[in-house]
Amino acid sequence: MRRIYERINQRLGHAARASAGLVVMALGVVASASAAAGAQQPQLRVVQAAGQTISVASVPYAVGEELTYRATFSGIHAGTARMRVDGIEVVRGRPAYHVVFSVDGGVPLFRVHDRYESWIDVETLASLRHRQQISEGRYHRTTSYEIYPERAEYQKQGDSVHASVTNPLDDGSFIYAVRTAGVNVGETRSDNRYFRPDKNPVVLTGLRRDTITVGAGTFATTVIRPTIRTSGIFSDDGQAQVWFTDDASRYPVQVKAKFSKFTLTLSLESVKHGVESSALPALIAQAGEPNE
Repeated sequence: MRRIYERINQRLGHAARASAGLVVMALGVVASASAAAGAQQPQLRVVQAAGQTISVASVPYAVGEELTYRATFSGIHAGTARMRVDGIEVVRGRPAYHVVFSVDGGVPLFRVHDRYESWIDVETLASLRHRQQISEGRYHRTTSYEIYPERAEYQKQGDSVHASVTNPLDDGSFIYAVRTAGVNVGETRSDNRYFRPDKNPVVLTGLRRDTITVGAGTFATTVIRPTIRTSGIFSDDGQAQVWFTDDASRYPVQVKAKFSKFTLTLSLESVKHGVESSALPALIAQAGEPNE
């Protein structure tokens, strides 16, 4: 029985990791594809913080925002996922949003506790740092990346420097980037902004409009199919779909993906709103370098 549980949850672990990583990367390609499609880019505004003039991009999220999801695996409750804008921190002298995506769940004898962190430049919305902490059964891993947009390079901790892309995005920053843009039904958008070039391109296809009810309420949505250069659940022949709200917040309210013979579903249970935008200068002024 334990081996059966472990086999199921190994699949759950991969699916959960895909939700925390590949799904958010796939969702976010819209933001980077928007320039080619003629969509409006995020507007900049100037704020005064700690005696300095800083440009920040206008975004539909704020520090303190938290989205909570219920995860099911072929109809079985499998845990909880959370997306949170944790605060403002300084990375190599640049103020950045610190965002966290976590997955906690599993079944008896096999637990999943995954945490993905991203640091997003408040002005360019490019990725500056990315960290993955994976705990799935007996498997544990922590991986950190320093990302250098100005040099189009990245470096995995303990490894050499590798070529990246212009204005890079990582697994977590993609999902926040997409909330400033959108994909229309019938559109297909492709982009190469993921910070590891070998995983590009990421493609999004607008499938249809749908009104769905989840724990957080009833929403008018656009259903999007993401595909990535991978053999996982978001591969070219996969059947993953994501429901984005049609309002300015562009919340991802539901994710469904087939994984082998199983189906992973994430559905939005609650939304906690963040602070008012007027609080951003004070948060930047108080920000410090994150603990390594």
